[in-house]
Amino acid sequence: MRYHYEKPNIYLSMYGKVYFCDHPVYHCCTLFQIGEKGLAVIQQRFDEKTKSTWWGDVDPWITDDLYLHPRFKEYFDTHSGMATDGLYSTVTLRQIMWALKMKPIKRERWETVFDRRNI
Repeated sequence: MRYHYEKPNIYLSMYGKVYFCDHPVYHCCTLFQIGEKGLAVIQQRFDEKTKSTWWGDVDPWITDDLYLHPRFKEYFDTHSGMATDGLYSTVTLRQIMWALKMKPIKRERWETVFDRRNI
């Protein structure tokens, strides 16, 4: 039986911020910053009308669980970096959840992946 990460009824998003940039894959992301280093996290979205997908910021109900996870700091230290032309190191929500050994969010049929690649 598979278990998925469930959206809580009550949540507060204190960590991570929506960051707008000129990246070739996305125009906004959720940025986690510690000092000068940053890690951008993106999540795929779907438009039912046009049947198109795009990458954007992460749902606010999951940001605190990512940041407060016991393994987040270690992951952040190995994957984050200084901004280069306003762009930070980027990972997908699924990549970070997998690395932190968190229950994944439910996978949709329309999702594509960047698994094991630098974005």
